Amino acid sequence: MRRPIIHFVLPLLFTALPLLAAVLVIATLPVKAREFYINNISPLDWVILGLGTGLFLIQTFLAYHALQWRDTSFDERPDPWLNRLSQSSEWFPLLGLIGTVGAILQTFSQVSSSTSEATANVIIGLYAPALTATGSGLFMSLLNILPAWVVIIGRGLILTLGGTTAEER
Repeated sequence: MRRPIIHFVLPLLFTALPLLAAVLVIATLPVKAREFYINNISPLDWVILGLGTGLFLIQTFLAYHALQWRDTSFDERPDPWLNRLSQSSEWFPLLGLIGTVGAILQTFSQVSSSTSEATANVIIGLYAPALTATGSGLFMSLLNILPAWVVIIGRGLILTLGGTTAEER
């Protein structure tokens, strides 16, 4: 019974953790904040979310294979790819920052060029892409850090549950 748990169940549970964390983050956001984000999503957000989701799915697949016990050790073939892809999490806040700066510049250019006084609603409407780009970048960064972390933690726990002592590692 312990063998199938160590070989299949635990790797599957560990690779599901990042997705569960993402759902938890989304679920705990205030409803109005989620609605604001969805109503003001920008093309750059779609780029960030698309790239981030693609990289996350690839990393999740690799993490599952990296957590596979192969007779005497874990499958380490995915490790270099996991390390490289997890470094991509650094890109997403930068992409979000580009969107933030672009939206702020757009807001200032449109507010300063208007002859009438800008209302708060106009400014918020123009500034919304800045907020959504920042949120998208931070969320994708968080999501893409987790698979490599899960492999490190998961391997240690699987070895512990498998009866391996610290000296044997």
